[in-house]
Amino acid sequence: MTERTAAPAGDAHQTATRKHMETLAGEDLVAWRMADEGGRDSPDSRNLQDEFPMGWYNISYSDEIAVGQVKPVRYFAQDLALWRGEDGQARVTSAYCAHYGANMAVGGVVHGNLLECPFHAWRWEGDGSCREIPYARVIPPQAKRPGCIPGWPVVEVNGMIMVWYHSQGAPPQWQPMVFPEVGQEGWTPFRKYQWHVFTALENMADNAVDVSHFKYVHGATTVPTYEFSFDGISRVITAYLKLQTPKGLIDGKIESLTYGPGQGFVRFSGLTETILVTGTAPVERDKTHSRFAFSQPIGEAEGPRAGLAKALVKDIVRQFDQDKVILDKHLRMDPPLVCDGDGPFGRNRVFYSQFYANKQPPHIKGVA
Repeated sequence: MTERTAAPAGDAHQTATRKHMETLAGEDLVAWRMADEGGRDSPDSRNLQDEFPMGWYNISYSDEIAVGQVKPVRYFAQDLALWRGEDGQARVTSAYCAHYGANMAVGGVVHGNLLECPFHAWRWEGDGSCREIPYARVIPPQAKRPGCIPGWPVVEVNGMIMVWYHSQGAPPQWQPMVFPEVGQEGWTPFRKYQWHVFTALENMADNAVDVSHFKYVHGATTVPTYEFSFDGISRVITAYLKLQTPKGLIDGKIESLTYGPGQGFVRFSGLTETILVTGTAPVERDKTHSRFAFSQPIGEAEGPRAGLAKALVKDIVRQFDQDKVILDKHLRMDPPLVCDGDGPFGRNRVFYSQFYANKQPPHIKGVA
């Protein structure tokens, strides 16, 4: 005979997470999503991963950097320079000039397709090679080699600037996935949200397969039926659920695709059609930048169902706000102690282990 624990009373689910979120609204909430959290515990004390997973990562939206513009960004515990040349292509290198270490993302200038250092005007290509030194007769051979300063493979897809990261500097092992609905005629421009979450990237991947937390963190009143598929570098989660409307219950469906550790695409159908493009990138061992970009059919976003369309986006964002409260203080359990009502943590961690260049697949115990 199987022993089951008693369910808590309904009011017990008014958790500290949701109570905390009720204190934030408007500009305060937007600021909280990206605010730094000083005095947090060290990554080692929280058992966070010491290696960033290999993959393609969104470091900017395409429309956030114009031709001739350079800006500083920080990912993978490194300061980077992002610029767009006259040819329209985005380029990314280390922010620091190999000459005397000036930060070229601060005060640097784009000349043609090259980034000019503000200190001595050395000019760099996106592959990390120096192409021009205005006061030198000869460019040092080492400076002329690609990779003199680290250069990063860059691809623009789905309205996002993606860079390839590998802890050992290996070239891209796959290309980013193109989501055909993005930018399609008849769909709204992106409605964007972003967060800094103070945990490692893999812990957020665990959160996606954690089916039991929806009731206790997000206050879900019904438990969807889930299907999970792991295939190569892709993971698909399909949720079937009942949605309450003024006209009664209707069938809803959520299809969530993760492609590598950094790309995500979610389709919501039933109540209103919505797509969500996600980009998640590690900043530090204990800091992850997560971007959400929503698009909906114009007829639904601006027509009679506009209220439903806005409410759906608001609810998804609210749930991620609640997840952030938990994940910001999260201690990684390796392995976690699981029960038969949990999601497939074990399969997810084995799937995720392929993205670490320096680690072996984990040993997983238990039913999940």
